[in-house]
This record gives sequence, C-alpha cells and structure tokens, in this order.
Amino acid sequence: MFQLIYISTAQNILPNDLDSILSISRRNNGRDGITGMLLFNGKRFLQALEGEEAPVMAAYKRIKCDHRHRASAILSSKAVDDRQFGNWAMASQRATRDTNDRSLIEAVDALVADVSDPNIRALFSSYVRMAVAA
Repeated sequence: MFQLIYISTAQNILPNDLDSILSISRRNNGRDGITGMLLFNGKRFLQALEGEEAPVMAAYKRIKCDHRHRASAILSSKAVDDRQFGNWAMASQRATRDTNDRSLIEAVDALVADVSDPNIRALFSSYVRMAVAA
C-alpha cells in the first residue's frame, strides 16, 4: 500500500468545480482502487491518495495537469501497512456558509481519527484549523 499527500493552490475555481472534481475523483478512484481524503479551504487543496503505487502516481500526474491546480507539492509519499483514510473513494470536507468553524474542525478530526501516523493526523487537523482562523 502506498500513500501520497500533496498540497496545491487552486486556480480559477468556480462554485461547481469542487463537486465536479469529487465526482470524477470518486469514479476514477473506485476504478483504480484508490482511497483518500480531500480538503479545500477556498484557496488550497490538501489531499491524501492511497492505493497501489502506480495508480496513485498516475492519479497525481492527472491532478498536476489539471488547470485548476498550480504549485502542487508532495508533502509525503511512503509505503504504509494499511489504508489510513478508510475505504472512501474520496472523503471531503469544505467550509460553507452553513458550517461553523467548530463543526468543520470536529468533522475533519473525526475523519482522521483512525490515521495511525500522528504527523499525518496533525497535518490534516492543523490545515483545517488554519483555514477557519484565516
């Protein structure tokens, strides 16, 4: 099992783009045996991808070529014993007008609660805390 975590800057994102990204990601990831999680704070994406290394790297290559992403940087890429982000084709959280800061933080913390690597857990938890503080 291989895990890749990256961050990228959103470029020219329209309101419906995130729904489109998630729909296509879930379809492709289900086909390719990839699971993971996507966070979006309105400016940046933070995403974990897990699966066999070749399909994960192919997915990341597609993401890097997507015109809605720029300045993509890999934060972590490593072999893992088990999937850390459940069996979700792509879990996601985003802030909306109806989401208060505390509920968003709690939702992300719950999604990463079973991640065994405390550094990865802290990365996702810190990301959402910085997003709501901005």
